[in-house]
Amino acid sequence: MTSLPPGPKESLLTTLRTTFHVARAPYQAMAAARARYGDPFTMTTINGTVVATADPALIREIFSNKDPDLYETFANAALTPFVGARSLLLLSGEPHRRERRLLTPPFHGERMRSYGQTIVEATRAAFSALTPGRRFVALDVGQQISLEVIVRAVFGVEERARIDAGSAEIRAAMDAALPIFMFGTVFHKAPLGLGPWARYVRRSAAVDELLYEQIARVRPSAHERDDILSMMIAARYEDGEPMSDGQIRDELRTLLIAGHETTAVTMAWALDQLHREPAALERLLAELDGCSAAPDELAKLPFLGAVVDETLRLCPVVEVVFRKLRRPLRFGGYDLPAGVSLTPAIALTHMREDLYPEPARFRPERMLERRPGPFEFLPFGGGSRRCIGAALASYELRVALGTALREWTLALHEPAPVPVVRRNLTLGPKTGVRMAMVGRRA
Repeated sequence: MTSLPPGPKESLLTTLRTTFHVARAPYQAMAAARARYGDPFTMTTINGTVVATADPALIREIFSNKDPDLYETFANAALTPFVGARSLLLLSGEPHRRERRLLTPPFHGERMRSYGQTIVEATRAAFSALTPGRRFVALDVGQQISLEVIVRAVFGVEERARIDAGSAEIRAAMDAALPIFMFGTVFHKAPLGLGPWARYVRRSAAVDELLYEQIARVRPSAHERDDILSMMIAARYEDGEPMSDGQIRDELRTLLIAGHETTAVTMAWALDQLHREPAALERLLAELDGCSAAPDELAKLPFLGAVVDETLRLCPVVEVVFRKLRRPLRFGGYDLPAGVSLTPAIALTHMREDLYPEPARFRPERMLERRPGPFEFLPFGGGSRRCIGAALASYELRVALGTALREWTLALHEPAPVPVVRRNLTLGPKTGVRMAMVGRRA
């Protein structure tokens, strides 16, 4: 006999209310449910029933399960128009294992070093354009940096005009991807070819055209290049077959959505938090001043790394990950039926006071005092489905943030704490974090 952990009584009204609250205020909705019902707890949304937990022992059970056929992916129909049906994000079982094995080498930590100078150049270009006294939005600058890195290091675009044009097309598509679209196909409607969904479809098609054109341009010389697209083209499955253009396109779209948001959002939050904690900023600047500008040297700085990790803890870019059950499972004392999704609650885990004393406080040194385990600190998920681009995102954040603060003095213009809002698949600062350029540092 199946059983579910406590949660709101299931009905159409509570399902709609839960979906709305999770979409609008995810941190608060999850925290309120856990406080009321305990851990684990059940929530029913338009995309299905989820059993959520912030207990590291239960998260370990979810991430450590070695059965490749136990889980399938969550909300495939709603997410397919954004990443494609063949995206690693939506594959499960043997297809997921096969695709991940093929894609792992391009994202190996050692390869990240070859992209270091690109990250430095993109950061310098973005901040050099800001004259002293000029106001700017940190999230916008972060997006400019991350999109240029993706277009150059991932897609292999080299000409400045094409880099700028590609970045503009991608940003327009991302801006058209409204958060509500992620919560069910019922919102994927375009009556008479009009409205927000029709606008997204048009923008998405323009990005696809750009991606297929770049695949065709790179293919003849793929074996001579070191961008990630070239490595995808050159890669071969165990049977010797290459990825199709459609498969490559889906993985590039996945990197676009997941990759550019992680860097941009986390960089904005880091600048916000550092400028509210002068002691942390002063310590970081002293560390940066004692280091060269070389990207590999920046990436190794301990306090800079702690700043990035503490930002990812306090302000995770995604608040949950999902593992949908293909068959019944005994979990946390309950007999869960097939179709329920197990949900490690990243944001709730990161705010556990027993793991992180004063959890709401930005305190980077905690990451140097005690290194949290993989089931306590999970900004990139975990297990066999951990974000494949985690090494690139972490490296890029360290190099970009270190370069920016080493070379420029900035000022925060946010009179109050910035609320968290849903952007699309990710969460971010509502205002984007408003700042001003003071000038170059000596």
